[in-house]
Amino acid sequence: MNKSQLVEKLAEEALLSSKQAEQVVSMFFDAIAEGLIKEGRAELRGLGSFKVKEYEGYTGRNPKSGEPIEVPPKKLPFFKVGRELKAMVDFEG
Repeated sequence: MNKSQLVEKLAEEALLSSKQAEQVVSMFFDAIAEGLIKEGRAELRGLGSFKVKEYEGYTGRNPKSGEPIEVPPKKLPFFKVGRELKAMVDFEG
């Protein structure tokens, strides 16, 4: 499911206009991003949790020329699936 499909589903299920549903989905994603930026994590019970992982810089190589290049440290979001979602996806029946 992509974002536009999520918007359509929300509009259909909650009897909202497409524009209203899009605003709700955008607000939801913005709230998760804000939690990651401010607190370094965002947890959605039953779904999973997002957290920020920090990676140190290192010396890499340019695959084309073979030249060494410095890769700066970075922070990336990481998602860990919750037990309930795992169980729903794994359930056969």
